[in-house]
Amino acid sequence: MTDDSTTHFGFQTVPEADKAGMVHGVFTRVASKYDVMNDLMSMGIHRVWKDAMMDWLAPRPGQKLLDVAGGTGDVSFRFLGRAPGATATVLDMTESMLVEGRQRAEAGKMAESLDWVVGDAMALPFADNTFDVYTISFGIRNVTRIPDALREAHRVLRPGGRLMVLEFSQIPNEMLQKAYDLYSFNIIPVMGQIVAGDRDSYQYLVESIRKFPEQEVFAGMIRQAGFGQVKYRNLTLGIAALHSGWKI
Repeated sequence: MTDDSTTHFGFQTVPEADKAGMVHGVFTRVASKYDVMNDLMSMGIHRVWKDAMMDWLAPRPGQKLLDVAGGTGDVSFRFLGRAPGATATVLDMTESMLVEGRQRAEAGKMAESLDWVVGDAMALPFADNTFDVYTISFGIRNVTRIPDALREAHRVLRPGGRLMVLEFSQIPNEMLQKAYDLYSFNIIPVMGQIVAGDRDSYQYLVESIRKFPEQEVFAGMIRQAGFGQVKYRNLTLGIAALHSGWKI
């Protein structure tokens, strides 16, 4: 256990005050290759996971989405594509990720429905009861204090609003988890070096996945933040999981 003044950055223990800057550095360095690397690392499966997220979310016309750690806009583009008249706010602490997102073709087509905001998941720059839906995909494990981010999600959602988190998780089968770890630790950092010229950032991303709480523990954290009807679904044997909760 670490005390209140330290946290983990991958497998390192670092001062809590330093983590956000370190994470910011990682995503600034990988921004230009982020989408390409996602496809390579997951063999394209991240697209299937995001589609599964939308299927469970069932976006409705006119809804207001806040997509936190929204990066290059993947989730927001999908949401707007399924919900006529909806709006999406993409929030990320790394401006270079948002810049990459704005340059995507989808961003131009959906410009009137999209906002891009630099901000912190633990201190959202929005009023209470503002959004119908809050999503965060592969971002919550990088937040310094996850309970703070979940409380902020609860605060900015309107009553009846929905939280949905897509995050890497733990495979319930020990042998399969070991095989996945072998791939993660031996292949992904090398891929990061070859494609993005940055082994260290991808080493951190792999380590951060292993430090993230297992499904039941994270579901408990969502409940503690005030959400009801909390459920999760494993994706691809539990390599990733979708977590859902409602502000009741």
